[in-house]
Amino acid sequence: MEIIDWVKEHWGIDQEIQEKIFFSLLAIIVLIFMRELLLRIVFWRIKAVKQRYKWKNGVRYIFVFLSLVIISTIWIDEFHSFATFFGLISAGIAVALKDPIVNLAGWLFLMIRRPFEVGDRIQIMDFAGDVIDIRAFQFTLNEIGNWVEADQSTGRIVHIPNGKVFSEAQFNYHQGFSNIWNEICVVVTFESDWQKAKDILNSVMQKHTKNLTKSAQKKLLEASKKFMIFYNTLTPVIYTKVKDHGVALTMRYLCLPKKRRSTEHAIWEEILIEFSKHDDIDFAYPTQRIYYNKTEGKQASKHGK
Repeated sequence: MEIIDWVKEHWGIDQEIQEKIFFSLLAIIVLIFMRELLLRIVFWRIKAVKQRYKWKNGVRYIFVFLSLVIISTIWIDEFHSFATFFGLISAGIAVALKDPIVNLAGWLFLMIRRPFEVGDRIQIMDFAGDVIDIRAFQFTLNEIGNWVEADQSTGRIVHIPNGKVFSEAQFNYHQGFSNIWNEICVVVTFESDWQKAKDILNSVMQKHTKNLTKSAQKKLLEASKKFMIFYNTLTPVIYTKVKDHGVALTMRYLCLPKKRRSTEHAIWEEILIEFSKHDDIDFAYPTQRIYYNKTEGKQASKHGK
């Protein structure tokens, strides 16, 4: 009582206000203790990083909500007073905090609709990367691409407001059947045995993608229950096309989004090794002819006609 009287005398704070401040601080301390205790139990029992992250975020949001409810009940005597108070401030908040409210609505959309989750590789606007965090007002990407080729990390993180999910398209590398199509174009000269080259490319491609094709078929079956995804075939294929400087053999195959560069690297190395064993197969590249006398140029022109 002496402390309460001293605070009232020197600070001019009524006893009722002092009690509300005390109980508010007590409630916050108790909730923080309970949250830390619950997180310790979760981290002790769950070792998977992704599951730990989901639990940590879920516990944080629950305790923030409980804190708001408990403190509101302490400071607002009756429930209808709280409803009146909430109605008065909501109009002002809607105008003054338009962007944060949109971002909060975006977070609810991400939690309910789940166009992407933590761990997914996505692209939104000009940014692409792996989702490493989703919070109430923004989500965070570990950036890929940009000045780095083949979808590898740049080392930067990008924070994007949640409200962008309502106005920008999102490209998800993992949703669906969790695989993407990749293509490698190999061009051989017209003088090369392109059919032999095609057989070599096919054997190399089958070697590196056989197991993945089988798993993709199972994933596609599951994905078709949720999305209208249909492919006639998931097996690798090689397309033949004539270009101005040679015969283009394009390998098309499935790969995991985060292993596009590593699979392409392995395939290219084996192609180089195999082609080096055959004298009748040569890589083609764009060339130019320069004539140093007019007669030679005219003769070549006539033959071209």
